[in-house]
Amino acid sequence: MLAWGRSSRVFLSLCLVAGRIATAQIVQPAFVPPIERSAKGPYPPSTANIGPAWFVDVAQPAGLRMQNVNGGVNTKKYIIETTGSGVAILDYDHDGWPDIFLVNGDTLEAKPAHESLPTSHLYHNNHDGTFTDVTAAAGLSAAGWGQGACVGDYDNDGYDDLYVTYYGKNRLYHNERNGTFKEVAADAGVAGNGKSWGAGCAFVDYDRDGRLDLMVSNYAYFDLATTPKPGEGVMCIWKGTPVMCGPRGLPSTPNVLYHNLGNGKFADVSKASGIEKTNGHYCLGVSTLDYNNDGWPDIYVACDSTPSILYRNNKDGTFTDVGAETGVAFDEDGREQAGMGATIGDYDGDGRPDIFKTNFSDDRSSLYRNNGDGTFSSRIFEAGLGLNTQYLGWGAMFLDVDNDGWLDILSVNGHVYPEVDTAHLGSSYKEPRLLYWNTGDGKFKDISQKAGPGCTEPASSRGLAIADLWNDGRQSAVVNNMSGTPMLLVNLAANKNHWLGVTLEGTKSNRDGIGAQVTVFSGSRKFVQEVRSGSSYISSNDLRLHFGLGESTGVDRIEVRWPSGLNESFAPKGVDHFVSLTEGSGKAQNHLPGT
Repeated sequence: MLAWGRSSRVFLSLCLVAGRIATAQIVQPAFVPPIERSAKGPYPPSTANIGPAWFVDVAQPAGLRMQNVNGGVNTKKYIIETTGSGVAILDYDHDGWPDIFLVNGDTLEAKPAHESLPTSHLYHNNHDGTFTDVTAAAGLSAAGWGQGACVGDYDNDGYDDLYVTYYGKNRLYHNERNGTFKEVAADAGVAGNGKSWGAGCAFVDYDRDGRLDLMVSNYAYFDLATTPKPGEGVMCIWKGTPVMCGPRGLPSTPNVLYHNLGNGKFADVSKASGIEKTNGHYCLGVSTLDYNNDGWPDIYVACDSTPSILYRNNKDGTFTDVGAETGVAFDEDGREQAGMGATIGDYDGDGRPDIFKTNFSDDRSSLYRNNGDGTFSSRIFEAGLGLNTQYLGWGAMFLDVDNDGWLDILSVNGHVYPEVDTAHLGSSYKEPRLLYWNTGDGKFKDISQKAGPGCTEPASSRGLAIADLWNDGRQSAVVNNMSGTPMLLVNLAANKNHWLGVTLEGTKSNRDGIGAQVTVFSGSRKFVQEVRSGSSYISSNDLRLHFGLGESTGVDRIEVRWPSGLNESFAPKGVDHFVSLTEGSGKAQNHLPGT
């Protein structure tokens, strides 16, 4: 993680909602609001709340109470204690309601035999605003130093599976279609060597054969026996204070690509595909996108203290890193950054996928606008996003908080050094979340201070995932916090805009439709999104797509460009609901470029 000096800026926010008072300096015990229900479902929005968004944390009453464990609380001796854990959204029981999986970590100290080890947790959506912890019943109680997670139906049986990365061997949980999972990573060939430090992941059908492959990013090679302690090396001092060491100075490990063989097995094709050629990077968040619109999925990886990577799909089973030549490896001054997470979305409405990336404190985030010619341009300043350099960003997602048809940005933050508080280094270990509202003209407005206590209450956050948890057209956010309990941020601000949810079912393509490009035509506008696993910071979002439609009361048509090469048109009826589109049931248009 890059450590650059900065001037001190004191963050102070006072919010009073439902009896909760939170400031960046003093956090009073939070009042837990009761679960509100109406004919429209739990946590109904109200015109009394200030728009476009008023986020409130309802994790406690909703039943999300996992205690995150990631090394020491007041001090971090080693970098493994700082990277935190991700979030995955999946409908594991196929009931139409998104469930939540929270990854958990571990400690360096051995626990007494009578104490249970921390585990990740799976929460079942009860459809009423609450969740039930079903971790043990689902067979997910294994301990270990978890990092990230991604979701995909790798065997096309109609039930989503779960891959979890670890400091150690990774795990693949096959969905048994009866409410339980079976760990099959070793048998499937995707456990890894146990020495690489797995970070981000994404299921992606890179060769478009109808089977989901698996991309895994690796952070560093970390060995307690050889890693210096705080202050013992040149990379172990920050602003004159001894801190944990790394990632610079630590050996790197190459990323991994697994090809799905179709029989429950995967083959490691990292070398043959060219993925291994990007050695020397410290890689974290993984996002897939078709940046050059050739119909083949590419892969973007946010890298810490080294240039970020854009793997261009060469359409022959190989990839080439084109991050530098396309303009997404460095900042606008040509400097490498300490990238953590990234999100993909068409923020300016031109139909092309853009990239937003979070970075270390004393630096700004990155916004890369897709030029449509295979290159990107940095637009962080032009978009009004270059001011908040005091925060250390992790998970980030494009989402439409008010369904006005323009993608906003939610970013979660938190420092890696607890010493910033005790040594008074001008930073805060716990930081607020940032919400940037899209003004529709290529610019954003920072509305974080006016977006409710869900944004302003400080925490040391890492993973972030987005989902319409109650199928009511509002996207909520699940946040995994270091050494704390998670947040479930619900938007209680009402609006009169309309929306459409889209679920895909592939037949020749992979069952989830991962990699499909969906275009919604409504009036004079068109909205383009891709189905993807992974993204944000080592997290995975709801695979269903959410389209804000603004004041439009109808959809003219939906076009789906399936990974198989089929391009179909569908004529949905109405708005403000979900539609399910099955490959082969629409009106065929043409085929993908190059097919």
